[in-house]
Amino acid sequence: MANSLASKTFTALSDLHPNMANLKIIGIVIGKTDVKGFPDRKNIGSERHTFSFTIRDSPTHFVNATSWGSEGYIRSLSDSFRVGECVIIENPLIQRKELEREEKFSPATPGNCKLLLSENHSTVKVCSSYQVDTKLLALIYLPVKESRDFYSLGDIVANGCSLDGRIINVLAAVRSVGEPKYFTTSDRRKGQRCEVKLYDETESSFAMICWDNESILVAQSWVPRDTVIFASDVRISFDKFRNCMTATVISKTIITTNPDTPEANILLNFIRENKETNPLNDEIDSYLKESVNLNTIVDVYTVEQLKVKASQNEGKADPFYGILYAYISTLNIDDDTTTVVRHRCSGCGYVVNESSSTCTACNKDCLEFKSVFLSFHLLIDLTDHTGTLHACSLTGGVAEETLGCTVNEFLAMTDEQKTALKWQFLLERSKIYLKFFLSHRARGGLRISVLSCKLADPIEASRNLSRQGKI
Repeated sequence: MANSLASKTFTALSDLHPNMANLKIIGIVIGKTDVKGFPDRKNIGSERHTFSFTIRDSPTHFVNATSWGSEGYIRSLSDSFRVGECVIIENPLIQRKELEREEKFSPATPGNCKLLLSENHSTVKVCSSYQVDTKLLALIYLPVKESRDFYSLGDIVANGCSLDGRIINVLAAVRSVGEPKYFTTSDRRKGQRCEVKLYDETESSFAMICWDNESILVAQSWVPRDTVIFASDVRISFDKFRNCMTATVISKTIITTNPDTPEANILLNFIRENKETNPLNDEIDSYLKESVNLNTIVDVYTVEQLKVKASQNEGKADPFYGILYAYISTLNIDDDTTTVVRHRCSGCGYVVNESSSTCTACNKDCLEFKSVFLSFHLLIDLTDHTGTLHACSLTGGVAEETLGCTVNEFLAMTDEQKTALKWQFLLERSKIYLKFFLSHRARGGLRISVLSCKLADPIEASRNLSRQGKI
């Protein structure tokens, strides 16, 4: 250890055995659960609170620690340290763990002991990283499972429902991290949820769900397309609603961020080399009308405010929505129709590579099976008195509603009719509902989709512009 800790005598986790007393242990926190409350059987009507964490002091040894006590004590103790910090534990009670019961809900550990922390006798202190040996700090980058013991995302998808309910290890890159969603259950318990999208060389997008605050805090630190994780003991489930496999972080899960293993380094090199060119499905195109209730979108912005809002949302996966009263300043529908109307795969909605007759998203020969359809594919500019939003996507049914014609009707028009249609919209103020979401393939890293665009009522527009929505 560094000089400030060198004089202290610590008991190694490998030397623990039940009923040892007056111990001092140092380790790095590699996992942690949320605080939970339970009815106190000894004091009817009151609750006892608890939380657990896992510490490690060597590549081969780590142990679970649990603390019980009053709500104030437990919450204060839990808030005093995070995953990745080193702690010194004094006077823990060493108990023999009950393998079958405890490892069903807690991380599997190599030894036969666990730590129990008492409110009256035990203490936990956080060490400054400057005080700690770098070898101890480096343990945060070592997975708790053998580095080759994992499923690729492609393997999970290929095995499908045969893995439903299984607990496995996953090595993957982080594609995006959603914003935490907070909710209250029917029995008034507060909860949270965060969805992380993963990918690797074998699968372009795979959902991992975090339900506890501790794993969500860790996930919020991940940099999309620049972070690799080794998630040990995640639960794999078949999501009937989405009709796909998903992973869930559970109380047994230990996640290692940017693990220092050969397999992780290969994946990290892959994602960095392909960051700009990898044709991953960055977003689901809105070729079908979005299933968004426009009545729920109420915030009115100017272009300038939307640009500020977008910059504040940089790096966040969840979309945001807004209303804009603006002019369509660019609407090139009287150009070559190949830039206006595209073939799309009816299986997934993505634009079909017509030269190869292949859908790049689902790798089906769409034209051969006639599973394509024609769809508007427009990029328009929107302008108000504060600026311009460039390359906003106007596609599918929304484009048909906006232009007032179907694709086939449009294709039957003469050039003069298309130009006349364009001038019905240019320089006329419209009420436009917009969706903004992260896309590494879009200009500025953000994709803007039009959800609805109709000529604005002048009185309504004037009233709303006079009290423009705040960011």
